Amino acid sequence: MYAIPFLDLPPLTGASGTVTLPGSKSISNRVLLLSALCEGTTVVHDLLDSDDTRVMLAALRQLGCGVDVQSSTVTITGLGGRAWPTEAIEFFMGNAGTAMRPLTAALAVHGGDFTLKGVQRMHERPIGDLVDALRELGCAIDYLGNEGYPPLRVRQPSMKLDKPIPVRGDVSSQFLTALLMALPLAALDRAITIEVVGELISKPYIEITLNLLARYGIAVERQGWERFVIPAGSRYQSPGTIHVEADASSASYFIALGAIAQGAGIRINGVGADSIQGDIRFVEAAQLMGAQVKSGPNWLEITRGAWPLKGITLDCNHIPDAAMTLAVMALYANGPTTLTNIASWRVKETDRIAAMATECRKLGANVEEGPDWIKVHPLATGRWKKTSIHTYDDHRVAMCFSLAAFNADAVPVRIEDPKCVAKTFPDYFETLFAVASADTAQIPVICIDGPTASGKGTLASRVAAQLGYHYLDSGALYRVTAHAALQAGLTLDANDEAKIAQLARTLPVRFDGEQVLLSNVDVTDAIRSEQGGMNASKVSVLPAVREALVDLQLSFRRLPGLLADGRDMGTVIFPKAPLKVFLTASAAQRAERRHKQLISKGFSANIERLRADLEARDARDTSRAVAPLKPARDALQLDNSQLSIEASVQQVLDWWQSRG
Repeated sequence: MYAIPFLDLPPLTGASGTVTLPGSKSISNRVLLLSALCEGTTVVHDLLDSDDTRVMLAALRQLGCGVDVQSSTVTITGLGGRAWPTEAIEFFMGNAGTAMRPLTAALAVHGGDFTLKGVQRMHERPIGDLVDALRELGCAIDYLGNEGYPPLRVRQPSMKLDKPIPVRGDVSSQFLTALLMALPLAALDRAITIEVVGELISKPYIEITLNLLARYGIAVERQGWERFVIPAGSRYQSPGTIHVEADASSASYFIALGAIAQGAGIRINGVGADSIQGDIRFVEAAQLMGAQVKSGPNWLEITRGAWPLKGITLDCNHIPDAAMTLAVMALYANGPTTLTNIASWRVKETDRIAAMATECRKLGANVEEGPDWIKVHPLATGRWKKTSIHTYDDHRVAMCFSLAAFNADAVPVRIEDPKCVAKTFPDYFETLFAVASADTAQIPVICIDGPTASGKGTLASRVAAQLGYHYLDSGALYRVTAHAALQAGLTLDANDEAKIAQLARTLPVRFDGEQVLLSNVDVTDAIRSEQGGMNASKVSVLPAVREALVDLQLSFRRLPGLLADGRDMGTVIFPKAPLKVFLTASAAQRAERRHKQLISKGFSANIERLRADLEARDARDTSRAVAPLKPARDALQLDNSQLSIEASVQQVLDWWQSRG
């Protein structure tokens, strides 16, 4: 996950491969609450791990539910048949609407002393229509801030079940979902009727709710989309185990990717044509725009068909979340695309109509918008603008606009606050980069060169972690090569030079922070030993090995970018890197650091001897005939003699942001 405020996407040229999607947010949070309302335990498989589900799990723990998380399998011990807490509880709901709305309803129907708060945006998202419906039931709910919005306080109800409960359907389907999930708690001796006032939007999400309620023993009678009757005697029954489908809304980005990008196509595992999620109908919209789609019970395959894509006009009431992806696909069309009946966009994580219009315009597009519609005109070749996409703390805005990096003008796209995708798809960008391709020369590289013990490895690995980039410790490669050669039974001399070189070209080495992994086995300590250094010196004099390791170093340049440290990264290996840093520190300071490091590991060391060794090493490295240690002509010098590692990391990040 990205710790910096931006992610720069280089121009992407194609995509092919297979992706496995995370579980559906809508299903995950519904299943968690329904399991909590049951008696006994429910084992939930393939649960989405995201900000929203963590909010719900935290709330269930506060209520006294048993919660056992084992990777994507969660066991919930429900509250059915047990006393609920009597003490006052305050819940923090973040910006998780799928947790806030149904939990509010369940707490209000059961009663207690509960306060529900969230982030500022949650306090701007309307909840008045749900509160009004609950008050009609006799629930006691107070606004603690602005009327009609969270935060809320819930108290003991005086239930009134003698007439139908009205709820508006034209603001958010989550209000109706919340009532449908909460009211079985009150329907022990009589049926309860809900009447929808106005047109019900996002009907497919209500179908998800009804489907899941049936799995938990509640057979709701639906009379059109206007009346819903919860039978008398309703009682939640655990299904024992339940599997969460992959998220169909998240599938929309990869369906669009297959339709936009050149390549062999994209296969999506985890969701298929038989999904209970309404957003699976995004497939139909993508096909209207020209995508070629094959599907099975739990998979989809998408390839580019018509190109450019076809502009369409579509009522998107049935796919409100996934429809946002169509607005970016529209940039690649042969004519304007108009998306209608999307008023719910205005009250989501942000005002999504305004957000999509604003960011499309920044890319160069002509966009028109109204209260419940948006019209996006395509961008012709030569019209795309390099820009920074503001994401409004909205995961779907970030994921949608990543698709703009496939533009015909090879214009890079900056995504601000990339970590916001954690709301539903924490590994979204990693998943995208695993199937996307780019011109290697366009993939950004930051080089950090410097003398021995200057701290370049620590600095480079930490900057790489902040940026989400791959990391190359070039100085470790000779050590790893020697280690792998010995494991293969080779001698470290000219007799086996060709074999060592062949081994080096495909060395399965990976750097995870300051750990060095060979075939996923940690060899850090083995190669950092004194013997490891001597072995590295033996193979470093073999010309074929040096040539092979140059090729290996170049292969580390992969999406989304590379942080490379060594002696000649900026001068020899990546001479055109957009940012080169030459890290320096006095020999005395480096000797002191090395001395502390050795002492901490239990080795005896003489600081004066260490200093002399470093000065001698500097002299050898700077006078080498091949790739001598020296700053690249355009390198920025960073003397960290008196700087903390945190200050050094921030300096490199500041330089990188200014270059972007």
